[in-house]
Amino acid sequence: MSQLKTSSLRAFYGDFQALFDIEFQADEGETIAVIGANGAGKTTLLRTIMGQLACDRDMVKFDGRPIGDLDAHEIVGMGIAMVPEGRRLFPSLSVEENLKIGGYCGRRGSWTLERVYQLFPMLAERRDVPSMALSGGQQQMAAIGRALMSNPRLLLCDELSLGLAPVIIKDIYACLDVISDEGTTLDIVEQDISRALGIADRFYCLQEGRVSLAAPAGGYDQAAITQAYFGI
Repeated sequence: MSQLKTSSLRAFYGDFQALFDIEFQADEGETIAVIGANGAGKTTLLRTIMGQLACDRDMVKFDGRPIGDLDAHEIVGMGIAMVPEGRRLFPSLSVEENLKIGGYCGRRGSWTLERVYQLFPMLAERRDVPSMALSGGQQQMAAIGRALMSNPRLLLCDELSLGLAPVIIKDIYACLDVISDEGTTLDIVEQDISRALGIADRFYCLQEGRVSLAAPAGGYDQAAITQAYFGI
C-alpha cells in the first residue's frame, strides 16, 4: 500500500480548474520529484495534498485513509508537513520562535530543536535574530527546520532552490539526503530538472494540470522529458 496516493485528483481556484484527474503515489521512504514549467500545477498539487485547497475526501489518501476533506492542521498532525514556496517565515518572530511553532502539533519523533541545529549549525548561531535578518539560504533552512519540528513522515518541498546561489542549493540538497536517510518520504517540486532527478527515485512531470510523464528517475529519455515538460 502506498503511503500517499491521489486518485482522479481535481482542484479548482474558484471556477478555474487547475488539476485534472491526477494519479500520483509515493511509497514510504521514497523521494519523488515533481517537475514542470511555471503554471503546470506543481504547487497546486502540494497545496491540495496539504489541505490548503479543497478536494473530495477520497481523492487523497495517506496510509490508505482518505484525507481529502481534512484541514491542514489535521494533516500536519497525521505526519505530513510542507516547506512552502517563498519560505513564509513569521517576520515578527526570531529564528528559534519560528522553529518552535513547527512543533505545536506535539508529534513525537527524532526531530528536536537540538537536531535541527545540528543539521543547520548557522541557525543555532543566529537563533535569537529576527527571521527576516537571515539570508535567503538561511531562511530556506529555517523553513525546512520548522517543518521537521513536526516530525513528519512525509515532507512536501516546494521550489527549495528558487532564488538561491548554486553553492547554497548544493548544501540544502545535501541536507535532504540526511532527512531521507531518516526514512522520511520526500515530495520535491522543482523547475531544475537535473537537480530534482539527481535526488529522486521517481518523478512526475506536470503540464497544464495533467501528468504528462511518470517514470523512474534513472530510466527516462531526455527527449521524452522535453516533450512532457514543454509539450513540444
